[in-house]
Formats: sequence, structure tokens, C-alpha cells
Amino acid sequence: MATAAAGGAGQEKQLAPTLLSFFIYNPKLGPKEGEEEKKILFYHPNEVEKNEKIRNVGLCEAIVQFTRTFSPTKPAKSLHTQKNRQFFHEPEENFWMVMVVRNPIIEKHKDGKPVYEYQEEELLDKVYSSVLQQCYSMYKLFNGTFLKAMEDGGVKVLKERLEKFFHRYLQTLHLQSCDLLDVFCGISFFPLDKMTYLKIQSFINRMEESLNIVKYTAFLYNDQLIWSGLEQDDMRILYKYLTTSLFPRHMEPELAGRDSPIRAEMPGNLQHYGRFLTGPLNLNDPEAKCRFPKIFVNTDDTYEELHLIVYKAMSAAVCFMIDASVVPTLEFCRKLDSIVGPQLTVLASDICEQYNINKRLSGAEKEPQFKFIYFNHMNLAEKSTIHMRKTPSVSLASVHPDLMKILGDINSDFSRVDEDEEIIVKAMSDYWVVGKKSDQRELYVILNQKNANLIEVNEEVKKLCATQFNNIFFLD
Repeated sequence: MATAAAGGAGQEKQLAPTLLSFFIYNPKLGPKEGEEEKKILFYHPNEVEKNEKIRNVGLCEAIVQFTRTFSPTKPAKSLHTQKNRQFFHEPEENFWMVMVVRNPIIEKHKDGKPVYEYQEEELLDKVYSSVLQQCYSMYKLFNGTFLKAMEDGGVKVLKERLEKFFHRYLQTLHLQSCDLLDVFCGISFFPLDKMTYLKIQSFINRMEESLNIVKYTAFLYNDQLIWSGLEQDDMRILYKYLTTSLFPRHMEPELAGRDSPIRAEMPGNLQHYGRFLTGPLNLNDPEAKCRFPKIFVNTDDTYEELHLIVYKAMSAAVCFMIDASVVPTLEFCRKLDSIVGPQLTVLASDICEQYNINKRLSGAEKEPQFKFIYFNHMNLAEKSTIHMRKTPSVSLASVHPDLMKILGDINSDFSRVDEDEEIIVKAMSDYWVVGKKSDQRELYVILNQKNANLIEVNEEVKKLCATQFNNIFFLD
């Protein structure tokens, strides 16, 4: 993704950061000289010559060992060089993941020849370290731990699983648009009134009772979470998968579906728009396959393997998770469809209606003077008016990258201290950036006010807190 900008000295081109390599190794697997290749479990790009792979892995081992002498408990997280930056992560003992990202480049032309200037300070360590950690979490969600693969069938099985998963997953990493939201990896919650929330709660209870093999349920509306029975860390990564991968793949004119129900011939003439996003495509086909993706949750203690059934009607989606030892039959899928479909359709209409009423009551949304990101570490709630998530796995920020970088810098400052604090920055041109950290909550505000002074900026932020976060206590 290169964006050309006309500079004073001829054409200037900016080249975004890109993934140079990504590899996973275990130093214990090839301890002897001449056996170094055995350490490498996965290497992207695969075309790289064998000796170069061995050399790169050896270099990372050396860096990790060298930094251990200074800080035995906290090994290296990243290495900065002129052209690139390397990120290290040890998710399980002796299993190392390394991601090498090329720094952004400004390409200029001097005497007709291209000259490259590497932007060494542009990448934020915390953002890309978080991306690397998510690579592991996402692998673990669908495959369980590295150790489990070793137990299932040794190095061979682990290599196969890594190859199968990362070959596809690495293509979805859009490194040029990673920012503060990747650090939080939060969950956007759907705002609801008590009555509608109770309706959903009772719907989930009824479904879990009728479909008695369901172990956990999660309920989403408009890509936002309303209810989840999973542990937070598991839900956080499942939410990322649903909203950046599964849902965008199934995007279709769902509202058009209101006028053309998928199957109008229903007993009792109850039209419903329910369909499986995972599982059988056509329930009337006796040969239909009832295959559901498997996910692994609670991997730290009980280690549960589940089938993930995602079922959607209009803008509402419900995830049912059932024990992997139970094999869902076509009969079960039809039963689920006939029970859940009609009720979920009605519920989706209710939520939509209620949401529109609330929107009308709160008045028309004017384009405010400010944009913000809010994150709560306790329930992982995230809210951003800076991002317009329009495409799969790319969060498009509606502010200048320099401002996003300031947000990231403020966040890094926050993570170094435990106390509550506030940071105000006067940024380039007319922007003010304010960061507030208060009792596990963080708020970042970008104001576009040309002639404002510090006191006025502070007042604006107070107003924002009063209107947007009136039920949240921000310490002053």
C-alpha cells in the first residue's frame, strides 16, 4: 500500500511497514551442532534458503540469551535496527515466535535515482508486540497449545498445524493499519435497555434448555457483544475472529432479507431469516455436512475442546458452543434451526426497534468537535469514534497516523505507572490530544480546536465525560 505525496524535491513516496518474516522455533529441539534446522517449526516466507533460516533463528536465540544476562525474568521483546524491527514472544516455555517488520520508508528521487529513507521511530513496540501475541492467541483458539500438538503427535503434527494455520492467518495481518486498538484487543458492547436485555437473557436460557448439549453461549448484535458465557480472555479472541473474519465473509444485503424471507413456507406461517454461518449450508439436503469449526477454551486449566456453531438472523448472531465429543447431526441442526430461527428473528426486530427509539430520544448525532477511544481493563469494553471498521481485519482510523502514534505513546507512558494520571499534548497543526487514566480505565480524546488553551481543552474533556460517560466515574 504505497501512497504518493508530491514533495518539494520531486516525487516522494511513502511505503507502509510490511511483514518481512515470521518464524517459530524451539531451541531445545536441535541442541547439537549440525541439527540447527530441527529447531525451526515454522518459517515464513518458506522460499528463504535453508541456511538463511538457520542463521536468522540463531541470531534471535543469541539476542534472547544475551538480554537474559541483564534481565533474567524479562527477556527481549524487540530489537530496533535501521531497516526493520524484530519482535519476540515466548508464549509457552521454550517456544519462541518472532516477527520481523520492515520500517516505513520514504522514497525520494535524487538525480533520477531512488533514495530510501527508513523511518526508524515510526513503529510502536507495544502495538506490534500485541499483534504478535494475538497471532498466538488466535492459533490457540483453533488448535490448542503448541504442547498439545507435541503430545498429539510430536514435532510432525505441530509443524503441520502451524503451517496450515499461519499460511492463511499471516495474509490477514494488515500491519499498516495496526494501532492502539490492537494493544487493547477489546470488545465493543451493544448498548441496551434493561427490558430488551432481559428478553435476550431469557432467550439464551430457553435455548440452552431446549438444546441441552450447549455448554456456552454468546450473543452479538451488529458485530457488538451483548452476552457471553465464556471466560474473558477466550471471548476476547473469539470476538476478534467473529468480527474481523467470519462476519465480513458472510456480509450480504441482510436487510433485503426482510422482504424476501429465506423460507416463507414455515408451519404457522412464521417467517424467519435464520441461517448457519458455520455448519450446513442447506438443511434440506440429506447429504449436508454438519461440520463445525473446533475451538479450544480454558486452555490453562480444564482445557475444553468445543464445536463452534454460529447462527444468524438479520443483525443478531448467536454462538452456541458444544462439547467436541458430541457430534452434531443433521437432525440436531434442523432442530436448532426450527427453534432458534423464529425466536432470534423476532428478537432481532425487537432490538432494532428499541435501538432506533433510543437513538431518536437521544437526539440527532452531530459531528462533535472531538473523537475518542475508551477502554476498560476490567470488562475489556472498548469504544472508538476514531475507527470505521469497514473491511475485514482493517480498522480504518479517521485521523492522521501521527495522531494515532501520539495515542500509542501516551498509552506506553500509562503502562509504566500504576497511579491515575492525565497527559495533554499539543500536536501538529490544530490538534490537542488528551489521555486520562483512572482506575483501570483509559480515555483518549483528540480535539480539533485551533485557538484553544489548556483550560478550555480541559473543560471540553470534562463535558465529553459528562455526556458520553456520565455513569463512569473519572477521577479528577
